[in-house]
Amino acid sequence: QVQLVESGGGLVQFGGSLRLSCAASGDIFSINAMRWYRPAPGKQRELVAVITSGANTNYADSVKGRFTISKDNTKNTAYLQMNSLKPEDTARYYCNAFILMPNMENVDYWGQGTQVTVSS
Repeated sequence: QVQLVESGGGLVQFGGSLRLSCAASGDIFSINAMRWYRPAPGKQRELVAVITSGANTNYADSVKGRFTISKDNTKNTAYLQMNSLKPEDTARYYCNAFILMPNMENVDYWGQGTQVTVSS
């Protein structure tokens, strides 16, 4: 079994910064990709950022230039550095990991989320 644990959320003022972490633990062979999502109006969720096993990254247009996703393979942890935060970034942020298990099965895992609130 695999667990994803997010941390780093909180209350910050407009223009401030936060760094989210997502730590994967358990029976992991390798991690194919890690993603951050948040709910979005009119959608089930918005893909905020993704980082692949090869460290390729991609971002939602709404966060490009402000957010940076990175990872530490030795810790099976992904990070989301969020700068120049705006009130519209307020949301619960969920980590998702596409994990290759020891039995060679690919499985999607989700964390419980971490709340980010940006005050104006």
